[in-house]
Amino acid sequence: MSDFKTRVVVLISGGGTNLQALIDAAEDEALPIKICAVISNRDNVKGLERAANHNIPAFVVSHKSFTSREAFDERLMEIIDAQGPDLVVLAGFMRILTPAFTEHYAGRMLNIHPSLLPKYQGLNTHQRALDAGDEEHGVSIHFVTAELDGGPVALQARVPVLADDTAETLAARVQTQEHILYPLAVKWFAEGRLQYRDGACYFDGEPMPAGGVNYDASTE
Repeated sequence: MSDFKTRVVVLISGGGTNLQALIDAAEDEALPIKICAVISNRDNVKGLERAANHNIPAFVVSHKSFTSREAFDERLMEIIDAQGPDLVVLAGFMRILTPAFTEHYAGRMLNIHPSLLPKYQGLNTHQRALDAGDEEHGVSIHFVTAELDGGPVALQARVPVLADDTAETLAARVQTQEHILYPLAVKWFAEGRLQYRDGACYFDGEPMPAGGVNYDASTE
């Protein structure tokens, strides 16, 4: 088995539960990756503590210190590129990225979004699903493009919406699936099985269907 590990930079803005899922999978050797840095646009968040607990270099780049989105993204790119990553992972990174940034990392940047894309791009996805009377909700992993939450989807997991659900209870069930799904998508990328080409996702060299693979934990 090769000792090569895909170098990953993780961008966060908050608690970092998906970061922790990736750290745990990497330390269990379930993922052939090395998380070489964590970058947050906010100070004093739990995700930075998680990085410190696992001796992962961490950086804070506050968007409030920059006069424009472009200037912030340029500084962010400088720090990311200095780590020499193969993959950039957005794990609750709450910033809209410029087209120059997304183009720079085209095909090697993944995002996790708490909805069944293309439904509910943007914020407050759980409440929006409840307000719409949806019978199911879920999470999507997609490659990042200039369109907000609009890149091609590689993986989705679905959860039922229960009659007594609140946004909080629904979010908790979705998050359970997030912690399974994100390590799996990163594993596929690291193994060279998941790729982005010509604006679409490919798996084992074959184009993936729109919406990607529907992950079902009951089949594991």
